[in-house]
Amino acid sequence: MVAFEAQSFGPLREAEDFKKWVGGAADNFIIALARLGFDCGWFCRVGDDELGRFITRWIRGEGVDVSRTVVDASKPTGLFLVERRSPESNFKCHFYRSTSAATNLCPDDVDEEYVKQAKVIYPEAMLTYISDSARAAVEKMFDLGIKHNKIIIFDPNLRLTMMSVEQCREIHIPLMQKATYVLPGEDELRKLMDAPDIHSAINKAHSLGIKNIVVKAGAGGAILAPDGQEPKQIPGFTMKKAVSAMGAGDCFVGGFTAGILKGQPLETCVRWANAVGAFNTTAYGPFHGCPSFEELQSFLAGKEEISR
Repeated sequence: MVAFEAQSFGPLREAEDFKKWVGGAADNFIIALARLGFDCGWFCRVGDDELGRFITRWIRGEGVDVSRTVVDASKPTGLFLVERRSPESNFKCHFYRSTSAATNLCPDDVDEEYVKQAKVIYPEAMLTYISDSARAAVEKMFDLGIKHNKIIIFDPNLRLTMMSVEQCREIHIPLMQKATYVLPGEDELRKLMDAPDIHSAINKAHSLGIKNIVVKAGAGGAILAPDGQEPKQIPGFTMKKAVSAMGAGDCFVGGFTAGILKGQPLETCVRWANAVGAFNTTAYGPFHGCPSFEELQSFLAGKEEISR
């Protein structure tokens, strides 16, 4: 998708100026990982239009292989508008993608030989909301990941403006059971598990066979909760010049995946995730503050000012 973010606070109907970004959970994740120095590839459908060309050009420019991107002339590229009600409130996204090119994504678009080359796969939860064929493509990614013994990273990315929580549970819990690592937000996991608090939600998820859970807690860091172990709070990082939380959760997942790819202990992976998410809050845009691997390591070693 392409995001258009209002540059003023208040109701969207009053906004007149917008900033254009490449947007979407998978885009933010894959760019964060590519900036950390990893070889990344991307399955997608975009429209044969200026927004589709904008997305493909940008992601290619970040070093991501877009050779499996399908340009689909039958539908336009999806977009969403970002509303900011006040400086204190979080942003709100209004999605316009139910008739987008991505809704035509289908299992045939997922190349098994290409997937076999990967160490990690990231099936995007957002695609499960937009069409039956896109959901089937996500399910095929899971099946191929299991078949070829790949690490599967899954972020449920709950979007209750697009689907009821009951539908989300029906679709996402079976996928969470198949994933190697599941990285929900606190509120997402509580809602998916229909639990009153985060620890009850973690316990219920474990009882359902969802094994390795990392719960994103924003500025509070994250909770590392592998099945059979006591959940552990991993503190986050406070950036003195934070300006926007947009995309920070997706970039968190990128930092975590980088640690997995480097063979780090899970606590270290979560610490990297917290750092990459924190870095991203220091710039406007959904991935624009993401660091290079060298910047990340320097920051973690205390050699870079935390006030970035």
